[in-house]
Amino acid sequence: MDGLHHLGKPSNQPTEKVDLIEWSGQPMTVRLECSEFTSLCPVTGQPDFGQIIIEYVPGRFLVETKSLKLYLWKYRSEPGFNESLVDRIASDLFEQIRPLWLRVRGQFNPRGGIRVTATAERGDNRHRPS
Repeated sequence: MDGLHHLGKPSNQPTEKVDLIEWSGQPMTVRLECSEFTSLCPVTGQPDFGQIIIEYVPGRFLVETKSLKLYLWKYRSEPGFNESLVDRIASDLFEQIRPLWLRVRGQFNPRGGIRVTATAERGDNRHRPS
């Protein structure tokens, strides 16, 4: 557990990386629902609000959730289109966690009467849950 940099410590800054927890159990699907995701519109600078849902089949590691919260916090001050942010989160997490399979879905609150839902997948689809 010495790889945990955020759990049990006060944190007042976002982070670029998530902490990892060693995993040696049987295959399973982990679902993390982040209901208070905030980012900035790259055109207007106004906040966009939504939910990020992360599903993955762990290889050697699990995501420590406090560090995930701090990782997602960094997007509060980063402008980006919803679809690009989902794609970037999926790439970052896939590289850091090295799961067998990963899906990131962003469901964003409507703006101008249009709701955006974007989904990005990484990894081996043979491990994708049915």
